[in-house]
Amino acid sequence: MVRFSTYCDKVYFLACLFLYLQLASSPKSAFASANSIEAEALLKWKASFQNQTQNNLTSWINANEAPCNTWVGVSCNSAGSVNRLNLTNSGIHGTLLEFPFMSLPNLAYVDLSLNELFDQIPPEINSLTKLIYFDISYNQMSGKIPPEIGLLTNLQVLHQNANKFNGSIPQEIGQLKFVYELALNLNNLEGSIPASVDIGNLKFVVTLDLANNQLNGTVPSSFGNLSSLENLYLRGNQLSGSIPQEMENLMKLTILVLATNRFSGYLPRDICRGGLLQRLTAQENEFTGPIPKSLKGCKSLVRVSLQRNQFTSNNISEDFGVYPNLEFVDLSHNNLDGEISDIWGQCPNLTTLRIAGNNLTGSIPSKIVNATKIQELDFSSNHLVGVVPKDLGRLTSMVDLKLNGNQLIGSIPSGFGAFTELEYLDVSTNKLNGSIPSIFGELVHLYYLNLSNNNFSQEIPLQLGELFHLSQLDLSHNSLDGKIPSEISKMQSLEQLNLSHNTLSGLIPATFDRMRSLLYIDVSYNHLQGPIPYNKAFQDAHSFEGNVGLCGNVVGLESCNKHVSKRKNNRKLVFAIVFPILGVVLLAFLAIFFIKTRRKREPETKKSDIHDEVFSISLFDGKKMYLEIIRATNGFDSIFCIGKGGSGSVYKAKLPSGSIVAVKKLHQKLDGEETSLKEFHNEISALINIRHRNIVKFCGFCSNSQHSFLVYEYLEKGSLASILRKEDEAKGLDWSRRVRIVKGVAHALSYLHHDCVPPIVHRDISSSNILLDYDYEPCVSDFGTAKLLNPDSSNWSCLAGTYGYVAPELAYTRKVTEKCDVYSFGVPAPEVIMGKRLGDLISSISSPSDCENKLLKDVLDQRLSPPTPEVEDELTTIAKVAIACRHSQPQSRPTMHMVSQSLSFQTAASTGGPDITLEQLIKI
Repeated sequence: MVRFSTYCDKVYFLACLFLYLQLASSPKSAFASANSIEAEALLKWKASFQNQTQNNLTSWINANEAPCNTWVGVSCNSAGSVNRLNLTNSGIHGTLLEFPFMSLPNLAYVDLSLNELFDQIPPEINSLTKLIYFDISYNQMSGKIPPEIGLLTNLQVLHQNANKFNGSIPQEIGQLKFVYELALNLNNLEGSIPASVDIGNLKFVVTLDLANNQLNGTVPSSFGNLSSLENLYLRGNQLSGSIPQEMENLMKLTILVLATNRFSGYLPRDICRGGLLQRLTAQENEFTGPIPKSLKGCKSLVRVSLQRNQFTSNNISEDFGVYPNLEFVDLSHNNLDGEISDIWGQCPNLTTLRIAGNNLTGSIPSKIVNATKIQELDFSSNHLVGVVPKDLGRLTSMVDLKLNGNQLIGSIPSGFGAFTELEYLDVSTNKLNGSIPSIFGELVHLYYLNLSNNNFSQEIPLQLGELFHLSQLDLSHNSLDGKIPSEISKMQSLEQLNLSHNTLSGLIPATFDRMRSLLYIDVSYNHLQGPIPYNKAFQDAHSFEGNVGLCGNVVGLESCNKHVSKRKNNRKLVFAIVFPILGVVLLAFLAIFFIKTRRKREPETKKSDIHDEVFSISLFDGKKMYLEIIRATNGFDSIFCIGKGGSGSVYKAKLPSGSIVAVKKLHQKLDGEETSLKEFHNEISALINIRHRNIVKFCGFCSNSQHSFLVYEYLEKGSLASILRKEDEAKGLDWSRRVRIVKGVAHALSYLHHDCVPPIVHRDISSSNILLDYDYEPCVSDFGTAKLLNPDSSNWSCLAGTYGYVAPELAYTRKVTEKCDVYSFGVPAPEVIMGKRLGDLISSISSPSDCENKLLKDVLDQRLSPPTPEVEDELTTIAKVAIACRHSQPQSRPTMHMVSQSLSFQTAASTGGPDITLEQLIKI
């Protein structure tokens, strides 16, 4: 028996040895068989796509070739079996129904994000038993999340966010005991969060994102068992009830987002028990009770949003402490009592403090000016008294200041003139007095100014006319007197003007006719007289009540002809006095005329023809502006030239008034060439009615037989392209400014596409056509190739734009749509954060592996110090949005409205961190 067994063992050993030698002698053939099966399975899946020729998988062709070496997005293990698919933003338009789950047994990493996948996840996904990473975010997947997901027990990262999944969260999710990132946000999931026993099993979960669904019910108390949890996002659901006290056990909790639900009751007292909480957002719920006690000593806080609840406090000044990293606080619209503590001035990084709509008393603490980075203060709708601190102007970064709805007294401090960045100022409904400071005219970034319902007196300062960006001005319900300054008509961005309930007198300036942006005006209950201007805003009869001397062709006003007839009886007396004087003047004139005609005429110098062919709009008189520009540039001498383009040159001109403008002079038109004239008219048509802070300000235009030029606001910093090329200037463009530039350009394009009628397509968005003012605020310029989209035409056009920034479809279709600008935006956006042209980056890459392995953070502009984690998230969002914008298929690109919203409301949860690769970034 022993001998037989030994014999069998020997035979078995020899057979195994023979098989091993056979395999060792031809390893390629053994691996080739496995590779061929997997390759054929992947090709079958690719064949099911609905866009066979428009995706990025052109290298997926031959099943006999090893996919590990030649196929984009495919990696293999040492045995030659596919273990990784990285197909993010690959233009895939298909489903997972044909995905070869059964044929890829070693698959551990799958990233299919930012594609056009639709339909449901098949239950066969449970066959991927080695799967560690699964990302299908930002697709159009639908149906229910299959419970078979719970069988992927090795899964560590699961991203299914930004799809259309519905139904409830399967309880089997609780079986993913090794998962540390679980993102199901931005779907249509409903029902309650799985029972306590299931969700409490996720002992290793670090980030749990269930935001922006339709979940209801309460938060399970088992959340207190998630001992590794750092980031919890529940925003934008229909969750109710109180937050379980057990969540005080989350010692690693860093981000807690509960906003926009129906939560009630108290927030847990020791929510910052671990001392690591950085972000607490619980706004727009029904929370009651006191501010959690642990927040006072929570030194880690960076952002606190508790607005629009029913929190109470006997003395809010005792609820908060000193925070070295705190940037943002919003406690508005609660039931908080007490006074504003001067301890806020000891928070060195504080930029926003909002405590509006509470029951605060006392005065504004002067020591708040020690928090020198403050950009926004909102103390409106409280019961504050006393004067506005005279040192408030030390907060030179202030952008938004709201003190309205209190009982403040005294005058506006002269220090307000230091608010050079101020955009929004509301001190209405107080008891302020004195005159309106003329220094307000220096706050050139203001777009909203409300001084109404105070006791301001004397005349309206004419310096307010310098506020070219102002959109709304309310000076109503004061004691202002004198005339309305004609300089107000220089406010070419003004849309709403309220001067009612004052004691203003005289005529409404005729120059109001030229206020093209004005939509609403109210001058009621003053002592004005004479005709109303011919402006579309002067149509509401209620806007003129209480002015007995006004006339015009508006319902409720007398015709100005009647006013003339009433004065006829006085004319006889006037004629009796005036006619003799006129006779003397006439005799003197005739005498001078005869003397001059007897003199020998001197030869006249030939003057430039500037008659009826000179036109202008906006801020200047056309003929006068023409002559001033000719003199200021010495007839367009090259020494005043600051830039050249295909259609013209740009000159810097300083006018006698001291204003500096940029003048774009078109090249002389060649015989039979209409391009320059067409671009001239295009630019005028596009800009004449545009009003946006991120679009270059159009001052006017001139045209005659010698010259045609456009006049713009001069922007000190020049183009974005030139700044990025210069070492020293690029260092001044810090990360926050770069993020603001990208957002500003997105907002401008969203305005052109969605707020203009008809929509305007710029067609030449590039870093050279993005100009920056002295504070690095971006302005889109050069509308020479712009096209107004006529809904009744096909909008075909010749190819236009800058090489490298033009959408690919224009090369073969020539059809202009808003998606052309979307593509172009996707090129300079990453350039801003990388500090170089995207084309230059691509040309510097030595091998494909460099793209696949290098992360976005490795190619950020190295001239700057590394960004903070919060800014890093914003940069990642910019990169991902840029990728989506450069999709090869126009219909798959987002709209600029979507882009603008994504950049404005991005969260750390939606970005997934700075783990995007260079391959993803430059792939088009």
